Amino acid sequence: MMNPTAAMLVIGDEILSGRTQDTNTHHLAGALTGHGIDLKEVRVVPDDTGAIIAAVQYLSDHYDHVCTSGGIGPTHDDITADAVAAAFGTPIDVRDDARALLMAHYEQAGVEMNEARLRMARIPDGAELIENPISAAPGFTLKNVHVMAGVPMIFQAMVASLLPTLSGGKPLLSRTLRLMQPEGVIAKPLAALAAEFPDLSFGSYPFYSNGTYGTNIVGRGTEASELDAAMARLAALFPMDGT
Repeated sequence: MMNPTAAMLVIGDEILSGRTQDTNTHHLAGALTGHGIDLKEVRVVPDDTGAIIAAVQYLSDHYDHVCTSGGIGPTHDDITADAVAAAFGTPIDVRDDARALLMAHYEQAGVEMNEARLRMARIPDGAELIENPISAAPGFTLKNVHVMAGVPMIFQAMVASLLPTLSGGKPLLSRTLRLMQPEGVIAKPLAALAAEFPDLSFGSYPFYSNGTYGTNIVGRGTEASELDAAMARLAALFPMDGT
C-alpha cells in the first residue's frame, strides 16, 4: 500500500526576493517522512491572490495533503486565509473560537486586541483549527489543505500539532553508500539495481574530494530488509570503496 502524498506551498514575496530564507520546507520534509507521508512537490508563490488560488486548487486535486506556510498574520499583505477560502468557494469571517483564543492570549500578555490582530481570527467556514501554542493565532485545515504560519518557530509548532491528526504510512528509510567512483562508472550497475528493486528509489550525488571524483548513492524505501539487501548488492560491485 502506497504512503499518502503531500505538497508544500510556500507563500511570500520575501522568499522569492531572497530577503528571507525558507527553512520551513526542510523541516516539513523531515517531519512528513518520519510520519510516512511522501512530500512530492514544493511550490513558492508571491503574495498574490490569484497565484495562491491557482496553486491551492491544483495541489489539492493532485495530492492527499497540501501544507502552506506564510501569509496568515495581521497585516494587509497576509492574504492566504482569504485566498484558500476563495479556492474552495467557502465564506470566511472572524470565528468565535479563534477570537477567544486570541483574546485570552492578549489579555494574559496585557496587549490590546485591535483590528489588525483580529484579522488572525478570520477562519473559513467548516475549517478545523490548527493549534498554535506560541502566539495563539491558529492555523486551519480546510478540506485537505493545512494552512500554517511562515515564522519558522511557529510553523514547526503547528506542524507538531497537525501531524497526529494525519494518517501516515510506513516511514521512509534511507541508506547511503559512498563510492570513490565517478557517476559515469556506476551509472550502468545502478540502473540495473534500480530495475531489480522497483519498490526502492535511488539517487546519485557526485562529489570531488582530494583530487578524486566520487558519488554518494542514496537508497530509499519503506522496507529495511529490502533496502539493506540492495545496498549490499551495490557495495559488492565496488569492494574497494567505503560505506
